[in-house]
Amino acid sequence: MKTFFRILSFAQPLSKYAIPYFIYSIFATIFGVLNFTLLIPLLKVLFGKAEVKEVPKEPVFELSKAFQYLLDYFNYFFKKLVFTEGAYSALIFVCIIFLASIFLSNIFLYLSIRVKEYMRARVIENVRATFFEKVTSLHLGYFSDQKKGDLMSRITSDANYLEWAVIHSLELLFKHPIQLVSFFIVLFYISVPLTLFTLVFLPVSATIIAFLNNKLKKQSYSLQESQAVIMSILDETLGGLRVIKGFNAISYIRSKFDQENKHYGDVVRAMARTREMASPISEATGALVVVGILLYGGSLILREQPLLQPTEFITYIILFSQVMRPAKGLTVASSGVQVGLAAGNRIFNILDEAVKINDKENALELKEFKSEIEFKDVHFRYEEDWVLQGINFKLEKGKTVALVGKTGSGKSTIADLIPRFYDIQKGGIYIDGENLQDYRLGSVLQHIGIVSQEAVLFNDTIFNNIAFSVEDATYAQVERAAKIANAHDFIVEKPQGYQTLVGDRGDKLSGGQRQRITIARAVLKNPSILLLDEATAAMDPKTEQLVQDAINNLMQNRTSLVIAHRLSTIQNADEILVVREGHIVERGTHAELLLQENGEYADLHASGIR
Repeated sequence: MKTFFRILSFAQPLSKYAIPYFIYSIFATIFGVLNFTLLIPLLKVLFGKAEVKEVPKEPVFELSKAFQYLLDYFNYFFKKLVFTEGAYSALIFVCIIFLASIFLSNIFLYLSIRVKEYMRARVIENVRATFFEKVTSLHLGYFSDQKKGDLMSRITSDANYLEWAVIHSLELLFKHPIQLVSFFIVLFYISVPLTLFTLVFLPVSATIIAFLNNKLKKQSYSLQESQAVIMSILDETLGGLRVIKGFNAISYIRSKFDQENKHYGDVVRAMARTREMASPISEATGALVVVGILLYGGSLILREQPLLQPTEFITYIILFSQVMRPAKGLTVASSGVQVGLAAGNRIFNILDEAVKINDKENALELKEFKSEIEFKDVHFRYEEDWVLQGINFKLEKGKTVALVGKTGSGKSTIADLIPRFYDIQKGGIYIDGENLQDYRLGSVLQHIGIVSQEAVLFNDTIFNNIAFSVEDATYAQVERAAKIANAHDFIVEKPQGYQTLVGDRGDKLSGGQRQRITIARAVLKNPSILLLDEATAAMDPKTEQLVQDAINNLMQNRTSLVIAHRLSTIQNADEILVVREGHIVERGTHAELLLQENGEYADLHASGIR
């Protein structure tokens, strides 16, 4: 129930939907039940039982017997009409009331459905917005343990399954219970013994339905897990299709997909069997009850002193047949809610994940980067083993510090700590003398520009990729940034120029073109601090030179931390740090490091990494 009400909490204020739905459901039920109660006087007229020999006495209103008064007054008015106008006029009156009641019942039914649909849209909208906000606030380390396809499945498919819970929740709480109570009130009014007889069968049916619902919830969770796996396989396949084809692994990936797809189909069929089993069980139980009603009700009519009139019995059977509709509705609604609850649990597992990178209360604003970034005895680990140990250095404003070292030495990790992609476990990182964690993260990121080895572009136009995160960027500003990044010439050669779509992840552009667009993006942002992570790796000499020139333009008059892929790109750095296994083992300028005998930097230089 906790998950159920948590789902409904996304419709806040819940009263905005629950109260109108409750009111509309009551009126829809009242007029719906009235349709069937009118059958008694209608049948009496048709069977010639409505003969009235004298004007009846008008009933007296008593607040404690308001419902009975309404029935008595209707009977009084009906009998008076039969007496004064004749049976046919009374029949016309009943038919008019009958039609009006049907019309009003359907009007209120429509209004209740409208409220329910509005509530569904509100819940799903809020769930997705909350989920997306949570995902974007989680630290990067969280996603290394998660499959992207699974996360996509939760925000799409699982969110859709929540609609089942939302759609059926109001029916489960209000509509069907109100209908059942109303129908049984009328059934009790017609015959108490016969209604008590029918109630004997309800516990049996309820026990069976409860068993089916529990089974359905487990199957639904398994279904959503399988769907998430399918999404993950599809995402990995589309992202790595070049590798899959290159290694002739099409049959392997198809087999993997088919296996999971077959499992998904098996779960769907199992769920269908479980869900559809509820309907025949309800039908069989209903048929059994109807047979019992016919036998027991017939005995009440056929005895010497009848306890039930034939017209009342016919009305009772017709009315009881309508009781099965909300009873089945409760079964369907309960099944739908179980499916939604399973989806809700998967979504809430993400929403309940702790956010490890948080702003402190009354965090400082970094309005201007003034002097330096300093690492003091910084220790960091992703899991158990230390990745960085005792890192100490200063990056002064306007200076360039370069990080070199073998793959896996910790260079990229050092760079990732400045924008707080991760938080350190020991030591401190200081900006202008204040601890990085004391600043509001958003104010720090405003001063940072990042150009990584992998050029990340979005499936949008070149213009929008350059202007990313810069609101109201003008064409002239974007063009100027592109020129500084050596990107303008190839952009204007495109058929749509700056409005050219780059494709998924920029696949319509070459690697060098993608990289220059990311550099233009950094130029337009005009950051005080630059983080450059092997931005010219794996490029041909001509392209590398274009990109390196763009980087040099970008670095002018800025504070830069550069991760070097080739030593020739950092020879003019103010300080070079050689990182090995999480330690800084050498430091100095290019010339100073070359003079160190048996130095690691000198070895790298001698080995041809230039």
